[in-house]
Amino acid sequence: MRDISRYTVLVLLLVVHLHSVAQTKNKNSQSMAFYNTSLSIDERVQDLISRLTLEEKAAQMMNSTPAIERLNIKPYDYWNEALHGVGRSGVATVFPQAIGLGATFDSDLAYRVSSVISDEARAMYNVTNAKGYHTQYGGLTFWTPNINIFRDPRWGRGQETYGEDPFLTSKIGTSFVKGLQGDNPNYLKTAACAKHFAVHSGPEKVRHEFNAEATPKDLWETYLPAFQSLVEEAKVESVMCAYNSTNGEPCCSNKYLITDVLRKQWGFKGHVVTDCGAISDYYTAKGKGGHGVVATKAEGAALVVKSGVSLNCGSSYDALPEAVKKGLITEKEIDAQLAILLKTRFKLGLFDKVGSNPYDAISYEVVNSKEHRALAREVAQKSMVLLKNNGILPLQNDLQKYFVTGPNASSIEVLLGNYYGINPNMVTILEGITAAIKPESKLEYRLGAMLNKPSINPINYATGNAGNSDVTIVVLGVSSTLEGEEGDSIDSDSAGDRLNYDLPANQIEYLRDLRKTADKKPENKKPIVAIVTGGSPINLSEVQELADAVLLVWYPGEEGGNAVADILFGKVAPSGKLPITFPKSLAQLPPFEDYSMKGRTYKYMNVDPMYPFGFGLSYTTFSYSDIKASSKNISKKEDVTVTVKVTNTGKVKSEEVVQLYVSDLKASVDVPNFQLNAMKRIVLEPNESKEVSFQLTPKAFEMVKNDGSKIIESGDFKIYAGGSSPMKRSFELGAPQMAEVIINVK
Repeated sequence: MRDISRYTVLVLLLVVHLHSVAQTKNKNSQSMAFYNTSLSIDERVQDLISRLTLEEKAAQMMNSTPAIERLNIKPYDYWNEALHGVGRSGVATVFPQAIGLGATFDSDLAYRVSSVISDEARAMYNVTNAKGYHTQYGGLTFWTPNINIFRDPRWGRGQETYGEDPFLTSKIGTSFVKGLQGDNPNYLKTAACAKHFAVHSGPEKVRHEFNAEATPKDLWETYLPAFQSLVEEAKVESVMCAYNSTNGEPCCSNKYLITDVLRKQWGFKGHVVTDCGAISDYYTAKGKGGHGVVATKAEGAALVVKSGVSLNCGSSYDALPEAVKKGLITEKEIDAQLAILLKTRFKLGLFDKVGSNPYDAISYEVVNSKEHRALAREVAQKSMVLLKNNGILPLQNDLQKYFVTGPNASSIEVLLGNYYGINPNMVTILEGITAAIKPESKLEYRLGAMLNKPSINPINYATGNAGNSDVTIVVLGVSSTLEGEEGDSIDSDSAGDRLNYDLPANQIEYLRDLRKTADKKPENKKPIVAIVTGGSPINLSEVQELADAVLLVWYPGEEGGNAVADILFGKVAPSGKLPITFPKSLAQLPPFEDYSMKGRTYKYMNVDPMYPFGFGLSYTTFSYSDIKASSKNISKKEDVTVTVKVTNTGKVKSEEVVQLYVSDLKASVDVPNFQLNAMKRIVLEPNESKEVSFQLTPKAFEMVKNDGSKIIESGDFKIYAGGSSPMKRSFELGAPQMAEVIINVK
């Protein structure tokens, strides 16, 4: 008994001693200069670097950084996602996919969304950090937004972008970054990342070895403007270099892109990060899935660091110590890139005491709160695009019988898109419609069709309901199992790209069967409303013909079902606009691998598409009139104010996206047919008119020459104002005619 007591005392003394040692160690480490908040960030960074071994430096330059216990530094993983809500991390508000946010044409809304996302990110980080959890997807450095140009509808990751237009992408992307990073003068709320730099939009299957060839004109007219806006205006903290090569040089060591443009011309001060595993492409042979520009991992790591890339998503930088020994790079060069990278962590307050950062006070109660869900619903409402309506919409919510059917009606997958978060209340389209109808109404649901394969059973009990229901609501389209990123689209045989532009054939066949049944009694034909999910253009020509109304809902997020019901039953009028042109077929486009913009997007297409850029119907009609310019003759250095009268000529209150396009009527080189230069979302009551004003700077009249330089040539410019792009097809489908004015620039 005495021995047991003596043993207990010894154990207690040992515990006290270890606790004392730990406290002393912690106190000593906290007294080091890099923890001293009275010093500048540069001084703190240099002090920290001076304490690291070469191996530790290399480890801190890969996304998953280990702890350094002697310095009391916790592990940290730079890889985090927040494309349309905090992703892959737990409960979060799930907003509509990025392409849906682009369809709102609303940069203010984008700022509100990303501000909510960064609030939730901080709240989630605060609770996990307090618990001692430091896993991937639990940090504050977010690899978003994706501001690549959606130049071709075949690209499966186009859903991650804001569309095909550089101006729209710049405006939405800039606002999104500002909301993520916050406005505190001393701390970043979170760190945003502009990706993928640059000239990156498929094909997905060969992205690790592909060489995108872009002329200087296409670079500066299409592929680089959004990156420039995010760097110069939004002060984005990081930039991710792409897997592919651009004009013969892999993007993560592309001197022109990283050194000449990003660092020197734009003055970028943040860090550059590789796409994940990109360095392994350097020492994988050409023809075997890589670029084959070096022979070894050490050579690849050294080349990329020397090119100005601070952070490696992957593990290739573990070869940096070997590269130093072989004389491929100096430790001083490594220090320079590590210093740039560490600044981000200091700006986030990760080396400061908890409580010194204003964002440490954000409570977990904000996550997926009532207010945040309401915003998700608002964004979904404003993103949905009405493509056809023969008068059937809006529906009454007290009809005798509704029939809801189709492969995506009850699918949670179609709410999400890719790079998503989760929460316990994902409202499917079926659930949203069911909740919106009156108690006395009957609703029947049957799947009716698989997503992308024919039914084996020749008997289908579903179709009969189209003949005995007051309305059939069929939910068609695709999901991220068919389109998205290499490795995520598990039911795609083309690495997530959509090389077949059509809807799955079995879906069209099912719609045909529904139409036949609905029309069985000519004296009492039943209407069909088609809801279409997806993140890219789809051939909807037969859907347009067979359905009485067509509503494109993208991947609408957690409140998607409620938002669909809000529009179907007229709680709100649809107001989304297409951020990408829908061609009639892929035959209207150049080959997928061709990065020339000739023949692509609304700016360069010379054929009529299925649905034009900027197009979207409402439950009311609008007119545009009385367009005026503050002066019809201006100098090349003058701003000009353009005003236009917009009138709601229908009977329903609605929002309208007023769009302003500029066309250079005579130029010395090829120029876009017209290009978006301003946009404004307004609300109009029935019969109400508003005068909408836009101020155009000289930049609106710039022309990109063949060598990539920009000038303003004297001559006439036509300015269009309307609810769609000025493509002929817009007006055939029901968009209001444009108001036009010509001004002369001297």
